[in-house]
Amino acid sequence: MKYIIVTGGVMSGLGKGITIASIGRNLKNKGYKVTAVKIDPYINIDAGTMSPYQHGEVFVLKDGGEVDLDLGNYERFLDTELTREHNLTTGKIYQEVIAKERRGDYLGKTVQIIPHVTNEIKNRIRKVAARSGADICLVEIGGTVGDIESMPFLEAVRQIHREEPPENIMFIHVTLVMEDLQGEQKTKPSQHSVKELRALGLSPEVIVARSKSPLQEGAKEKIALFCDVPQELVISAYDADDIYEVPLLIEEQGLTDQLMKHLKLESPVENGGWKDMVARMKSTIEKVKLAIVGKYTNLEDSYLSILEAVKHGGIDNGCRVEVSMVESGTLEEDPAAVQQLEQFDGILIPGGFGGRGTEGKMLAIKFARENDIPFLGICLGMQLAVIEFARNVANLKKANSTEFDEDTPYPVIDILPEQTGVAEMGGTMRLGDYEALLKEGSVAAKLYGTNYIVERHRHRYEVNPEFVDKLESFGIVFSGKNKNRMEIAEITGKRFFFASQFHPEFRSRPGRPSPPFNGLIRAMCKYRKEREGQ
Repeated sequence: MKYIIVTGGVMSGLGKGITIASIGRNLKNKGYKVTAVKIDPYINIDAGTMSPYQHGEVFVLKDGGEVDLDLGNYERFLDTELTREHNLTTGKIYQEVIAKERRGDYLGKTVQIIPHVTNEIKNRIRKVAARSGADICLVEIGGTVGDIESMPFLEAVRQIHREEPPENIMFIHVTLVMEDLQGEQKTKPSQHSVKELRALGLSPEVIVARSKSPLQEGAKEKIALFCDVPQELVISAYDADDIYEVPLLIEEQGLTDQLMKHLKLESPVENGGWKDMVARMKSTIEKVKLAIVGKYTNLEDSYLSILEAVKHGGIDNGCRVEVSMVESGTLEEDPAAVQQLEQFDGILIPGGFGGRGTEGKMLAIKFARENDIPFLGICLGMQLAVIEFARNVANLKKANSTEFDEDTPYPVIDILPEQTGVAEMGGTMRLGDYEALLKEGSVAAKLYGTNYIVERHRHRYEVNPEFVDKLESFGIVFSGKNKNRMEIAEITGKRFFFASQFHPEFRSRPGRPSPPFNGLIRAMCKYRKEREGQ
């Protein structure tokens, strides 16, 4: 097994995740099987309880693991599926170490950071790498060198470096090169960051310099000299127009060849599919406008996978999607403001929890339905579409979800009993992959090209089966089901009115867009042409 360890310096949020995903993409283009591990030094067991304002979106893996959004980037760039084992946190490590101590697994020894915590970290990294069957395991250590939280993880990878043959492991350090008011690039913070790393016993073989503009030759020379790396291994990762261009940017600088040389890898394979995909993306001229109506609109990372899935659908349909974030609360404060949605070619309601902003979202859904604007609802977006339909079409005026109103006379959305019909779901959620059977001839079946699908979930409330027949008698169709659970709702006769209880964005990939997103963008393109009289 070959290991590439990526650390970060100067500040967090530099783009280590995109860097490591891009490195993995390029190695995969060479024919290697690549996997990835993300280490988050925070004490949380996982990202499931975190607010989107704290950490961006919570990405859900196939086994139900709730993780950092970087793992979403890994999956999209590497076109793979990871599990919760691929995300290590301080909380997970200490939880296991303490459990072992309580069981007596340490045979009465004093339990310490070294060797017990570091051994647990090393064992988990190696176990995940081995189970994946990959040739190369990429390991990203979150946070910034010097943070007290990341010290045990840095010590663990130092020990792995000592235990592995030199050709089996390589260290990459991602750092920030800032510009002063005169436009001169300043390398001193990067120098200090590498100095701190070396004080911990780690010497990076490659330095990836993040900067606003391409790294100047003088800055590259300074970093190479003071950080003791060859100049050709100082890689300029300046701001790209789109993250999917980053693999090509670093490939042009020869990083992949240098990695293969160090790790003693040889490959005659050269897959140019990624380059072709980026070329298609950059060549698109036609534009369509999409409104995403949500409550975390001040932080686009809250909807990162949705934005990427929209982009994938745009690439496949040969159009560029201009996204506008609309705060649902503003529609509640001024219902007349919903008229602004008329300018858009499509409306999307994303998932979420809690009642804040839901009435505003339903105003947007009603506007899309009545004006036949292509619409996609996801998770809570589907639940609200059902409530809106129940209130305004099926004459159930006080219909609601018991999440928002426990005393509603028409609980069209509710917590359902388990499939046995005995126990309540209570505080649990449906997380990860679940199957659905699609109604033959439905929009859903046509989008997916099959009557059987598997998609990822993250929710607690469901469409109440007791109301399904009544709602369907008024024209809404529940075209996807998992036993008595409604997975898809659609309204036929519309340009596109589709909502899913699952999160299709989590399985969308560049070059292989999610069918619901692909269908939305296709309908938007057609609607735009109709409006322009083409």
